[in-house]
Amino acid sequence: MALPWKTLDRFTTEDEGILELRQRGKGDYLITVGPQVLMNSKAQRSEIALGQLGCGGLRNHPSPHVLVGGLGMAITLRAVLDALPATAQVVVAELNAKILEWCLGPLAELTGAAASDPRVTVKIADVAELIRQAPAETFDAVILDLYRGPHPRTDRRGDPIYGSRAIDRTRTALKPGGTFAVWGENPDAGFEGRLAAAGFTVRCERPGRGGYRHAVWVAEKSAGTCNMVQTNYK
Repeated sequence: MALPWKTLDRFTTEDEGILELRQRGKGDYLITVGPQVLMNSKAQRSEIALGQLGCGGLRNHPSPHVLVGGLGMAITLRAVLDALPATAQVVVAELNAKILEWCLGPLAELTGAAASDPRVTVKIADVAELIRQAPAETFDAVILDLYRGPHPRTDRRGDPIYGSRAIDRTRTALKPGGTFAVWGENPDAGFEGRLAAAGFTVRCERPGRGGYRHAVWVAEKSAGTCNMVQTNYK
């Protein structure tokens, strides 16, 4: 018989309502908003793949600089750190200070205390604003693991993260050859098209072999202005 969920903490956000951290047994956690499950510590494959794919070419880089949007349970952050050398600098943008508190507290066991790794700086900030403010060619990788990924109803130009103008800003913030990796619920051809139009070479991965599989876009900055979209729906 499954153990009942125990609420460890909760807080009310301005936009999303009540967020709760729940636990049942060792290493089994949920983050919920109202009746919806946002994150499940037992379902990590797409988050791990996001971090691995976003930083896959940086292990031998002398001093990579990476921006991660969204802390969550720090699963993606752990995968990012595992792919990077000790000389890396990782900035994490998280809107809610309470999420950071959870990752430094009860959730730390899941990730080997990734949020307190000396390579990491967590900023309580909007990742879109950090990208907007970044000098040109700041980051070797920008990795977005946000509650709402791109979808067909995303505003094609004006969306602050997935619209064409935001994509252009992200491309500017990336160094030549840099990687823009994004998590989403499902593939979205419109988002892929906008990435390609901005000068990225794009592929979409579907991590896993069975069950529901999320989307992970891997977009590499190139010198041209337009690239063909490549999809890889495994």
